[in-house]
Amino acid sequence: MNFLSTLVTFQNLHEVRRLCHWGPIIALSVIAICSTVAILDSIIWYWPLDTTGGSINFIMLLNWTVLILYNYFNAVFVGPGYIPLGWKPETQQDAQYLQYCRVCQGYKAPRSHHCRKCNRCVMKMDHHCPWINNCCGHQNHAYFTSFLLLAPLGCSHAAIIFIMTMYTQLYERISFGWSTVKIDMSAVRQFQPLMPFSVPAFAATLFALGLALGTTIAVGMLFFIQIKVILRNKTSIESWIEEKAKDRIQHYQTGEDFTFPYDLGTRWLNFKQVFTWSGTPKCDGIEWPVHPKCHQHTLTIEQLKQKADKRVRSQVQYRAVEDYNGACCPLSKGLQTFFRTPCTEEPRIPLNRGDTILATRGTKWWMYGDKVLNEGHISGEMWFDLISFLIHRNKCVTDPFFPFFWLSGGERVRGWFPRRCVEKCHYDTAASDSTSDKKAN
Repeated sequence: MNFLSTLVTFQNLHEVRRLCHWGPIIALSVIAICSTVAILDSIIWYWPLDTTGGSINFIMLLNWTVLILYNYFNAVFVGPGYIPLGWKPETQQDAQYLQYCRVCQGYKAPRSHHCRKCNRCVMKMDHHCPWINNCCGHQNHAYFTSFLLLAPLGCSHAAIIFIMTMYTQLYERISFGWSTVKIDMSAVRQFQPLMPFSVPAFAATLFALGLALGTTIAVGMLFFIQIKVILRNKTSIESWIEEKAKDRIQHYQTGEDFTFPYDLGTRWLNFKQVFTWSGTPKCDGIEWPVHPKCHQHTLTIEQLKQKADKRVRSQVQYRAVEDYNGACCPLSKGLQTFFRTPCTEEPRIPLNRGDTILATRGTKWWMYGDKVLNEGHISGEMWFDLISFLIHRNKCVTDPFFPFFWLSGGERVRGWFPRRCVEKCHYDTAASDSTSDKKAN
């Protein structure tokens, strides 16, 4: 009923356009092909009206299809839940523990992250899934995970039907040399199939079998990944944040003891945070139950530390030496750049000669980073002072005068660009030259 009411009270009809994307088109096509062929093969192999087993088989097949589509459309249209635009914490002092989103013009609530695809800050964001063309987050996490469970189960059932249909129909036509393989065919030979099992039917069944087996393996692996993080009350992003927290503590030897704040201690309690009988997850997406040793902003403070650490350890400043129009596959930048373009939906950023770029990662032919839209960023020495102040004083984030707004580093746009269009800025030489000039004066 929740799903039906969602369809009836559609507030934004443009949400239907989420289905007009290669991800949902492929996903729904696989569901349609496997379900249709399985239903037709069930009629050929095990007529449901003659035996109890045939009826149960047919009803289970229809049940898988309905449940898969129910959870899939809920994951697509219910959505993850979004932080309201311009959101601010109730207590102004809490703002110092939160990151500010320039796109949404508000603060990011705990466990929320900004999705570039949805262009909104998502509650308890796990990831943006192209197969549902939406984010997996707070409100649709249970539906998405249920879909990941039901799809392999339904495809496994369909695969059995495909195999048995091909075996029973080809048993007397082709000799496989399986003299030792004996299957009782008495139940399925009591009637003549309503539809002939022709060569096109065999080809369709074989194709559907490949789709069913591939879906079972691929989606099944995704289910185990999701259920693993759910039992720890984490998301995929938070698992990565926890790993980086351990790396940061080890790198700087701060002696901190980081405890993940949302693990409630038992798998059952963590499981109930996502799966409920009503279908509505617990919590409002803003405040969360936390570990006794932690508070609401334990993870957001760690994110601020990691963001400052990233400025020092990862970002290297580059200067654009060639213009770049932002094309996905720029032939004018060389064949290697053209053919080695990153296989990702992340954006490309156009460059003009003289632009400043802060690179965070890259390949041999492409780089990824932030293009600074103004020169209000912080120098390398200021970043070093900031990270030292932040890391070596564990309580610095409680200081109301701590300048967290420095972390923005000016307005930026993020994306990929060809490596040949930029060159590294050498600040050490410039700094030493300025120092020597001061001494000479």
